[in-house]
Amino acid sequence: MTTPRPETLAKLTPVLTKRWLSPDAWRIGTYEKLDGYAALRKALKAHPDDLIQLVKDSGLRGRGGAGFPTGLKWGFIPQGDGKPHYLVVNADEGEPGTCKDLPLMTHDPHSLVEGVIIASYAIRANRAYIYIRGEAVHAARRLRNAVQEAYAKGYLGRNILGSGFDLELVVHSGAGAYICGEETALLDSLEGFRGQPRLRPPFPATHGLYASPTVVNNVGTIASVPYIVLGGAAWWKTMGTEKSSGPMIYSLSGRIANPGQYECSMGITLRELLELAGGMQPGHNLKFWTPGGSSTPLLTAEHLDVPLDFESVAAAGSILGTTATQIFSDQDCPVYATYRWLEFYHHESCGKCTPCREGNYWMVRVYQRILSGQGTYEDLDTLLDTCDNILGRSFCGLGDGATSPVTSSLQYFKQDYLDYIEGRTAPKLSDKQLVGAH
Repeated sequence: MTTPRPETLAKLTPVLTKRWLSPDAWRIGTYEKLDGYAALRKALKAHPDDLIQLVKDSGLRGRGGAGFPTGLKWGFIPQGDGKPHYLVVNADEGEPGTCKDLPLMTHDPHSLVEGVIIASYAIRANRAYIYIRGEAVHAARRLRNAVQEAYAKGYLGRNILGSGFDLELVVHSGAGAYICGEETALLDSLEGFRGQPRLRPPFPATHGLYASPTVVNNVGTIASVPYIVLGGAAWWKTMGTEKSSGPMIYSLSGRIANPGQYECSMGITLRELLELAGGMQPGHNLKFWTPGGSSTPLLTAEHLDVPLDFESVAAAGSILGTTATQIFSDQDCPVYATYRWLEFYHHESCGKCTPCREGNYWMVRVYQRILSGQGTYEDLDTLLDTCDNILGRSFCGLGDGATSPVTSSLQYFKQDYLDYIEGRTAPKLSDKQLVGAH
């Protein structure tokens, strides 16, 4: 196990995670002792437009994967339109490998609740929703308890802290569909319909929940807001890079000594994260990894020193995404890993559009053929051609994300595919596992 260098340890920046290890961190008493709801008191004394400008000045970008500037999104909400405004928090964390929102809601739910109140005040919303994944029972219980505590203390409800601002907050559990992580499918589900993406435009900023102006933000994005209000935009920008400011929770899993969540300044490298995580497991050498979950193109050991911020990862040919950093070694097969990811995307496709519904169905079967030792050279061309027909042509980002591991694994590890096709690697799947593969 490696020992992190002092300069690497210095990149650990516990902001959103600073309360996680406090006794009873999820209870309002602990939260209030540790600066809890101080930001709300400060925010309610400011003009809503000043709060939007503060978030713009901080450079905070969405923590859900897209990295869209948060203050800009808030500024899109039309004011004086006579319609109700809504804030919706996307807590439907379902990306394979991603594990940052659930522990945040479990260990420090009040930071999200406080962020919701401040954000709602800024965009003039009097009703807010937290849409949480159905399987996240423990986190949902903690969150609902936090909401009840906030109501009891006067932080939610009518005339919050005597400010004249009213807010009702609802925690809604979905039915466990990955597609509901897409913001418009989430809105449809929240309205009681089947979770399927909507055609855009119009966008949620003007026609969101119940056809009214709506802001949809990720858990980590909203939970960052109280810290920015208390610390200021300049303080927030002391962490991270010029265009990717602040800290980020990196979810490390796979062939490493100490998997877990590591909150560091954006721009840290995988080499440094591996130092913090105790290095690779004994007998394992890094082969490939995902910078932001299974929907982001794979990177290799050659990318160890790529700064993990939005711009640098994009320049390296991938996407920062949800910072779900899955680590695979030379004892793992990129072909089999891609097959398992594709099974997930095929299963989770809502079926609304043909490219995603049919493309993922057939790619799973091509992979089954390759992994059973019955693949052909033409199969590789078929995979690339299918990806070309899905990417940019599917109704939402689920289809695009499904192509990422396919094209990137073929780019970097084509020989692994050829080893199956040419018989140098023993088949990983048997005939019993090839139901409908032919």
